[in-house]
Amino acid sequence: MPTPPPPVRRHCEAFTPVQQTLIIPLVARALGGGLYPGHACGDEQASRLLRTLEIDGQAYLADRPTVLNVLWRTRLIRECAQAFFVEHPKAWGINLGCGLTDYFQWLNNGQNTWLDADLAEVMALRKTLLPAQMPRLRAGTADLQQPGWWQRLRLPKRATAQPVFLLIEGVLLYFQPDEVRAVLQEFAEAAPAGSVLVLDTMARCAVGQAQWHASVGRTQAQFRWGIGQMQELTACHPRLQLRQSHSVAPSHGWMGVAMEAIWNPWGHSAPLYGLAELVLE
Repeated sequence: MPTPPPPVRRHCEAFTPVQQTLIIPLVARALGGGLYPGHACGDEQASRLLRTLEIDGQAYLADRPTVLNVLWRTRLIRECAQAFFVEHPKAWGINLGCGLTDYFQWLNNGQNTWLDADLAEVMALRKTLLPAQMPRLRAGTADLQQPGWWQRLRLPKRATAQPVFLLIEGVLLYFQPDEVRAVLQEFAEAAPAGSVLVLDTMARCAVGQAQWHASVGRTQAQFRWGIGQMQELTACHPRLQLRQSHSVAPSHGWMGVAMEAIWNPWGHSAPLYGLAELVLE
């Protein structure tokens, strides 16, 4: 009889299709540096977790564009967060839909506080694999598809007495458009002025096409939200302002730039895949 998978892997295999996508960035951060040394992020936690879960990452590494996308956005998110904490060294950072990602290994400045939050099932696995071992690192549960998620984070007054850094990575692409608008509205109505939200975006043409994605297609998750123009991110609330948007295309070299130019010849559309920084007035 074949050897049964370890308990933590069985837990992971029981996840919903969207929850199973957390393996994709884990593999990319753990092993992707071998494919793209210039983009390696040095994620020691991801490497350890991959060994613990006994996951063969080779099938995921075959999807080289996605590996590069993950490494690119990881570097950019780190840069955005580091710049925020230079300006607000004692602020809180929150990773909503954190999966098995550990950004605090890079962002801990000795004064800030970091909260990782996800659905209860994911946080149960995370507690087993990534128990909090350093001060100012917190864990919580959050279901962004349910209104009131901000209040359920139970942030102390000292957290909201200053701007907050919020990260939603690899999550909203699987939400319905009205659910994404509700998340943005709740952030805009609840967070203090100067707070920053970083999220990844996908062009609307990708909606309903996840079955053709080499990595996401393996999970049977589906892309349900995309945008045509960046202004769609701020249209749902007057406090939301687009600070900056980034496209992954240049990281893919001349072919990426050429594809983006064909898709968006006048520069008026959102990138095929990118990252957006929103700030609250």
